[in-house]
Amino acid sequence: MELCFRSLFRVTISTILLFFLVSCFSFTSTDAYDALDPNGNITIKWDVISWTPDGYVAVVTIFNFQQYRHIQAPGWTLGWTWAKKEVIWTMMGGQTTEQGDCSRFKGNIPHCCKKDPTVVDLLPGTPYNQQIANCCKGGVINSWAQDPSNAASSFQISVGAAGTTNKTVRVPKNFTLKAPGPGYTCGPAKIVKPTKFVTQDGRRVTQAMMTWNVTCTYSQFLAQKTPTCCVSLSSFYNDTIVPCPTCTCGCQNNITQPGSCVDPDSPYLASVVSDRGKTNSLAPLVQCTSHMCPIRVHWHVKLNYKEYWRVKVTITNFNYRMNYTQWNLVVQHPNFDNLTQLFSFNYKPLNPYQNINDTAMLWGVKFYNDLLMQAGPLGNVQSELLFRKDKSTFTFEKGWAFPRRIYFNGDNCVMPPPDAYPYLPNAGLRKIISLVMLTITLLLSVAFHFACV
Repeated sequence: MELCFRSLFRVTISTILLFFLVSCFSFTSTDAYDALDPNGNITIKWDVISWTPDGYVAVVTIFNFQQYRHIQAPGWTLGWTWAKKEVIWTMMGGQTTEQGDCSRFKGNIPHCCKKDPTVVDLLPGTPYNQQIANCCKGGVINSWAQDPSNAASSFQISVGAAGTTNKTVRVPKNFTLKAPGPGYTCGPAKIVKPTKFVTQDGRRVTQAMMTWNVTCTYSQFLAQKTPTCCVSLSSFYNDTIVPCPTCTCGCQNNITQPGSCVDPDSPYLASVVSDRGKTNSLAPLVQCTSHMCPIRVHWHVKLNYKEYWRVKVTITNFNYRMNYTQWNLVVQHPNFDNLTQLFSFNYKPLNPYQNINDTAMLWGVKFYNDLLMQAGPLGNVQSELLFRKDKSTFTFEKGWAFPRRIYFNGDNCVMPPPDAYPYLPNAGLRKIISLVMLTITLLLSVAFHFACV
């Protein structure tokens, strides 16, 4: 009996361990997958365009093939490790953050001698003789769906102490991409067919000597330990306003973590805001709220018509350290296939499930509300959406009118629990209330009649 029990115990422990390992493996292999943008990635293309006596000249281009996730200020940072003892003689359209030890060179000094250089984009206003196409935007790259013409960034690099033929060149390794913080994981460089270039007149085609690609994918779990946005809900048919869940992005704790948030009525608020440009910290400094999130998205079911219904969407910035330029919102709701009119936002349907049109990308109108200001009176943007009802699916019951999920700037926002959604008043409850009101009215009428008599 004891022997059987021990065998059963060992089998149970082994099964639990196996399940745990499989679960961990499944999580780590899929944490960078985005169901709403399954093919989204950042591709780094490295084109060798000419050979030099001791190396080559290459154009490196960072393509953002993500539908709605962009790289905002202070921009991208690209790093790698050389396979041999290569150096960077010169650069255009970008620069390394450190030169490294170049003491072994006499005369001409390379731009960078580090084994693991780190490259950043040049700023707008760079002299023209230091620019190339698609450079000098401060590292800002827009998303593919929002602005494809500005969804790439390039720089030119002259590499020395390297191979001078396709057989002797060694591709760099250990690529890293920060945009601007962590979140991206890059695979190894893969040699592909040389890129072909068409001249402006379209009459001649040239090609690179050699080309390799690096693919980087994003994971919100790697980007930050806590969420960055939350969703609150309300409706015309219920007085309840469902707030963001408490402590969604953190909890107020000025005792053990002083300065974790700022009270909008604090006398020190002006000094905190004025010091915003003096710090290089990417950590948000948020207004003290119950949810402590930098961004809150509020979805309000506003009006109900015979054939239409209307929603108001408000995005509020609680971050004193960030102005969100070129922001965007991705919303999933089954009625987006019948979106009739949109006010003051741009709209583009996303079809991650091919023929099912239930996902929309929204962003601001240029020079009007494409800039979401820092926390304060101007730190919000809003719009209204008008939907046509589909009689076969439309209902206000069971939270159907509220979104399934919302992304802000590519990060998934935390929704309230479904059981907290504003509910439709019960028909039976309305009948009871009507009977009570009728009874009270009759009693008051009788009392008034006897009082007059």
